[in-house]
Order: sequence, then structure tokens, then C-alpha cells
Amino acid sequence: MPFESYKNSRILVTGGAGFIGSHICERLLEAGAEVVSADNYFTGSRRNIAHLIANPLFEAVRHDVTFPLYIEVDAIFNLACPASPIHYQRDPVQTTKTSVHGAINMLGLAKRLKARIFQASTSEVYGDPLIHPQTEDYWGNVNPIGIRSCYDEGKRCAETLFFDYWRQHGLPIKVARIFNTYGPRMQPNDGRVVSSFIVQALKGEPITVFGDGGQTRSFCYVDDLVEAITRLMVTPEDVTGPINLGNNSEFTIRELAEKVIKLTDSRSKLVFKPLPQDDPRQRQPDLAKAKAALNWEPKVALEDGLKETIAYFKRTLELS
Repeated sequence: MPFESYKNSRILVTGGAGFIGSHICERLLEAGAEVVSADNYFTGSRRNIAHLIANPLFEAVRHDVTFPLYIEVDAIFNLACPASPIHYQRDPVQTTKTSVHGAINMLGLAKRLKARIFQASTSEVYGDPLIHPQTEDYWGNVNPIGIRSCYDEGKRCAETLFFDYWRQHGLPIKVARIFNTYGPRMQPNDGRVVSSFIVQALKGEPITVFGDGGQTRSFCYVDDLVEAITRLMVTPEDVTGPINLGNNSEFTIRELAEKVIKLTDSRSKLVFKPLPQDDPRQRQPDLAKAKAALNWEPKVALEDGLKETIAYFKRTLELS
């Protein structure tokens, strides 16, 4: 499926009304594809795809991927799953079912259609890593029974299923391990650090930092991520992944908070609270594989991406 073949192809995006999924839908439509978004709107929002509804090449279907979907498409992007702790811990059993049953159903559909399929996996498969930065051959340091495990282990199981379908059935698969991503269409109440800091700063509220703020993350702007995902999907069939996708510029949580305060011109002060269970101390992708396979690297600096995200949240908070 070379890049130009997005044009005139029919593509399913599960989780298409979500933060990342809606940007994928948008990018595929720009490439001339016919796009079907399937979302149960548990964490996705109709607002994220409202601007696409008038496009005759776009269709939105309300569907839960834990049930089979009968549809004819040329390719599948599987992004359906709650991705922030505040959401996936609300119903951990359903979160695991979404990752595992969703993968089984979408892989079954892809097998029937002989369609290429992409799996949005996560850096959470590495757990609280003991090597830094994380390479794709690292098996991780994980807690299989912790409060975050519904998401982490669900994604690990989905990866297993994808590679077993590839080995057993010759299914063309693409698996990406997505690191911390931010940008417009994040939900203000999703509990992720970028959205929480921005909303608190804009409201002039104290900014909640868990732990001492010395833990690190690498933040990737959503446009960079979408470019990488759409490139991965059209690589030769022997490029299966898993491939780390993210930004390898590392910042402490305290540095992020200070940048947000500066860019919002806020008077908010930092307040420190105990670190949640199993919260990783460090998280940074090794991107060598992505650069080699995709001829890609992230371009958007953190401050530039934060400016766009802050502008989005200002508009969102005004509407609400």
C-alpha cells in the first residue's frame, strides 16, 4: 500500500472520534481516502469530528469494538481504547476488553478482507523502565496486577495477537508504541499532565505536580505523530514493528509546569502531591528504528506545540 494509494481507498479508523484518531481521519481525508470512523464515544467526542461530517468521503459510525464490525474496507487503523488513567481506571475490565476483544475483532475483519491493519500500542508496555531510553527490544519492567495494568497489559496482549496473526495467517500488520502525545482535541478533564497543567494555569488554579516533579517524560506533538503513523502504514510488508513513535526530547514534569505557566502568563503556583502507584520515573523513546524505517523524526518543539495546545484549550474553555 504505497502512500499515494491512500487516495480512493476506503479506510476504517477505530477510535476515530478520539484525540489521535480524529487527527488520523483528517490526515487520511486530506490524502483523498474515504474514511469510516468507528467510535463508541466513551472517551471520544463528536466535537472532534464535527468539522469532517460535511465531507462526502467521511462517515461516522457508533460502534464498540468489543463487538464484531461487518464492513468492507482496504485498511484498518485500530486506535480504540481509553488512554488516560482517569478514563481507563473508571472501568478497568472494559478497558482490557477493548484492547483484547477489540484487537481480536479487528484482526478477524482484516483477515477476512486481506486488509493491512495498524495497532496503536503504547510506551506503557515498558512499564517503569530499567533502561533509558527505551528500545523496541526491551521487554519492560511491569506490574501485571496494578491499577494501571488494565491498559498496559491489554496493550501487551494486543501486540501478542497482532504478531500471532502475522505469523499464523500472514496478515500484514503495523504496530507502533506511542509515547506521550499532546495537542488540540485533548480533553480538558482527561487527567493527562499536559491538559491538566494547561487548564489549571488558564483558570489560575494551583498546578498539581505528583511527586517531586523530577520524573521525566518526552512529549510528542500530535501532528508529528500522525505523520509517523501514516508513513508506517505504507512501509513494505516486512516492516511490522513494533516501532517507537514519539519525541526524544526529555523534560521533567516540573519543567513542563514552568513552561505552561510562562506561556499562559499565569499566576498559578505549584502544589506537590504523592506520586500515584506504578507511575514511571523516566520515559523516553529510542527513535533509531523509526528514523531508519520511516525517514521520519519529530519536528515540533515543545514550546511551539504547547502554544497551539494552549490556544485550543482557551477556545474550548470559552465554549464551555
